[in-house]
Amino acid sequence: MRRSGLVLVVLVLAGCTALRDAFSAHPEAAGTAAGQTLTVERLADLAGHARRIPLRADVLTSVAAAYLDYVVFVVDLARGRDLEDSALVLVAEWPSVSQIRWERFHEALVSARVKVTPAQADSAYRAGTVRLFQHILIRVPPNAAPPQQEKQRKQAEGLRRQAVAGHGANFAQLAQRYSDDPGSKARGGYLPATGRGQFVPAFDSAAWKLEPGAMSDVVRSPFGYHIIRRPPLAEVHDSFQAQLVNGRTLHFDSLYLDSLAQERRLEIASSAPALVRQAIPQIVAARDDNRKLATYRGGVFRVKDLSRWLLALDPNDVRGITVASDAQLTQFVRILAQRDMLLRQVDSAGAALNADDWRQIRAEYDSALKLLESQIGVSRQLLKDSAAGDTARVRLALGRLDAYLDRAFKDGKAQLFPVPPFLAGALRQGEPWSLNEAGITRALERAQAIRATADSGASPGGPSTPPTGLKRAPGPPPIPPESGHAPPR
Repeated sequence: MRRSGLVLVVLVLAGCTALRDAFSAHPEAAGTAAGQTLTVERLADLAGHARRIPLRADVLTSVAAAYLDYVVFVVDLARGRDLEDSALVLVAEWPSVSQIRWERFHEALVSARVKVTPAQADSAYRAGTVRLFQHILIRVPPNAAPPQQEKQRKQAEGLRRQAVAGHGANFAQLAQRYSDDPGSKARGGYLPATGRGQFVPAFDSAAWKLEPGAMSDVVRSPFGYHIIRRPPLAEVHDSFQAQLVNGRTLHFDSLYLDSLAQERRLEIASSAPALVRQAIPQIVAARDDNRKLATYRGGVFRVKDLSRWLLALDPNDVRGITVASDAQLTQFVRILAQRDMLLRQVDSAGAALNADDWRQIRAEYDSALKLLESQIGVSRQLLKDSAAGDTARVRLALGRLDAYLDRAFKDGKAQLFPVPPFLAGALRQGEPWSLNEAGITRALERAQAIRATADSGASPGGPSTPPTGLKRAPGPPPIPPESGHAPPR
């Protein structure tokens, strides 16, 4: 599965006592969903015994939200909801669907505008304004002592002698085996085709003196020692042509995005940085927040739109956003608003999934669904075969969920896998679902008391077990990669 995931925190839940009261009608509610109640006591017990969970209101809110999403999922299964419905699949797989539809639109957009014929590629190579280089880097740490620097230099000189002896034919193999540049190592030392002045001065000066097929002496740069080669045209004809296409595509994308923003008069609200900082630790509430972050002709980018993108991004890409400067947060909002405009363009163009795309989306969705069902130990067919009537099936489903969470929290014998966020959001649309801020505050106070007691050596809820992680749902975000098949950053 490509995308989706919880953004704010990887919840680590463990060491709780039995969950027998988790679905009671207890008046002290931390939250409710699908006619069931998460009690203050249960949330406090869960968080208080999970030592790796920071005891903060925003974290307990996230724990409660994830918990209630489980409840909605199993109750919907028990009531016989068709989770294979195509409309639900499309909503649940929004990041993947959006990415694929963009790719289809982008292919049509650039096919008639970005072309490089073989003859044009040959001409561009001979003109030399754009050049393709290979290199091998032997890295030298900035604080390396002179003996270590000398050792690295001798290694580089030895590799150059091998490359010269092989007349450059073995350069790619030497780069793959010995180069310390991870970006080019796997590609045989090839760097992106580029114009002059794009590398550090020492490297750039030596590289641009090379004739086709020539190799430099050992060159020292701030990164270490380089051996640089300019491959002849016959050796790189196809790859040079492909890189020219890629470069022209990126240039076209940049112009297209800039013109779109100007045409639509994109404006970022002065309050955007503050709103972003508020939204990130309150992602649950942000999903219904209509405050404006940006406006453009024909649309508005709101906090709730931001929350959708945050859920699609990898948590590692989001973790430091709250400490970014106002200027950086303004640019972040601009980028997401531009992507929102691009998706509106895709919608207007009617870009659709083809049969292969749909099979891929269904496979991703089915994989996540089966994993979730297998972890909890429920399925619509099992519930149908095991109990008669919705009431009995709901009771059975909640019992299975209860046992699953008990195994994961208390015993550490099950991996916690959350309901994928876009599926959870779709399921919530058909069910009553709410969090009680006052109840979460009371749960936080009680969790702190539980943690303090445990830290003092007592164990009122039973001994803790090693923590287990609540995994982020698998898959990358729908932020297009930096290639010729994606919108520019």
